[in-house]
Amino acid sequence: MKKILGIAMVLGLVGALSVMAQDVKLGKVEVIELGKDVKLEMVLIPAGKFKMGSPASEKHRFKETQHEVTLTKPFYMGKYEVTQERWESVMGTGFLWFGGNPSTIKGPELPVTGVSWNDCKEFIKKLNAKTETDGGYRLPTEAECEYACRAGTMTVYSFGDKIMPKDLNYNNAKIGKPVAVGSYKPNTFGLYDLHGNVSEWCEDWYEDYPAGGVTDPKGPAKEVYRVLRGGSFICNDPSARSAFRFSSKPTQRSYINGFRLAMAP
Repeated sequence: MKKILGIAMVLGLVGALSVMAQDVKLGKVEVIELGKDVKLEMVLIPAGKFKMGSPASEKHRFKETQHEVTLTKPFYMGKYEVTQERWESVMGTGFLWFGGNPSTIKGPELPVTGVSWNDCKEFIKKLNAKTETDGGYRLPTEAECEYACRAGTMTVYSFGDKIMPKDLNYNNAKIGKPVAVGSYKPNTFGLYDLHGNVSEWCEDWYEDYPAGGVTDPKGPAKEVYRVLRGGSFICNDPSARSAFRFSSKPTQRSYINGFRLAMAP
C-alpha cells in the first residue's frame, strides 16, 4: 500500500461552489512518500457543480461554450505541478528515451517539461506500480482541471478579472522560464500554479463543448488532439484565463508543457 506521511488541513471558503459531498473536508492533503525524502502532496477536492467555459461577454474566448458540469465524486488533485525531482524519483535521471528527465532547464523543484501526453501516462504507470496504488494515479479530466482552478470563482481568473506579474508566471512577468512550484499564492482549494508556469496535460481528447449540462464528462472516445490547460510562462493574459483550453497531439513534446496528477480518494 502507498505510504501516507501525514494529513494537513487548509482552511478556506468557496462562495460560488455548489458542493455536493458535505462530509469531504475542504483542503485535506494526503502526503505520499516516494523514497529518499521525495513526497507527493495531493489535495482533496469536493464533488460539486460549476459553470464550465466562459460567458459570451468574456473577451478572447474561443470554443468555450458555457455549460453546467456536475462532478459526482470527490477527487485528489496534485497540490503542485509534477516536479523534476518527483519525475526522476520514478523515471530515473538518464535521457528521456531511457526514462530520464527531459527538461531543458534543470532544477529539482522546477516543473518537469518536455513531456508528451504519452510520457505522462508512462510516468503514471510506473508511479502506480511503485506506490502499489492499483491504478489510482491518473491525469485529471479537463472538467476537473477547470473546476479545481476556479475553486468556486466565476471570474476570468481564480483571483479576479485581471492579473498582474505578482500573480503568476506568464509573459508579462518577464521571467521567460519555469519557476519553482509554489512560488505564487495558492487558490482557495490550496492548489498552486493553475495559471501560468507550465501548460498541463489533461486526460481528455479535445472536442467542442456540449450545449447542455453534463455529468462527470471524460471527453470523446477518440480524436486527434489531447487537451492542455493553464497557460504557461510565455502565455499572454487571455491564455492564462480559467476557461482557456488548447490542444496538441499526444506525442508532442514541448518546453512549455508539463502536468499534474489526479487520484481517486
